[in-house]
Amino acid sequence: MAYWLFKSETTTWSWDQQVAKGEAGEEWDGVRNYQARNFMREMKRGDQGFFYHSQKDREIVGLVEVIAEAHPDSTTDDPRWECVDIKALRAMPKPVYLDQIKVREDLSDMVLVKNSRLSVQPVTEQQWRIICDMGGL
Repeated sequence: MAYWLFKSETTTWSWDQQVAKGEAGEEWDGVRNYQARNFMREMKRGDQGFFYHSQKDREIVGLVEVIAEAHPDSTTDDPRWECVDIKALRAMPKPVYLDQIKVREDLSDMVLVKNSRLSVQPVTEQQWRIICDMGGL
């Protein structure tokens, strides 16, 4: 299993909206960055990810699971763009803020710290465990 981080502005798509989709989940559509798209092409069913509120809040608020592998993005006719489908697994008992992540030496290599603008990014197993622990899981 691989681990990922999915970023969204709360005004565009929030954790509450993701949770409301239930088992059916939702396409992680609208990504127009080649690197982020390529990461989605690597994802497999069952991979897990952090759901991150970007912009104002800058916090990891929940865990998601990939339920459909890369397929054409339904929000465009351009065949270059693909997306995966994800469903909410559970909320973090306590949010993990970007400021908390940035001060940790053991998370200094995290893509979120080095390239905070990338909307879909990999997370190592060690980073996954540390952040889950920080969030009370």
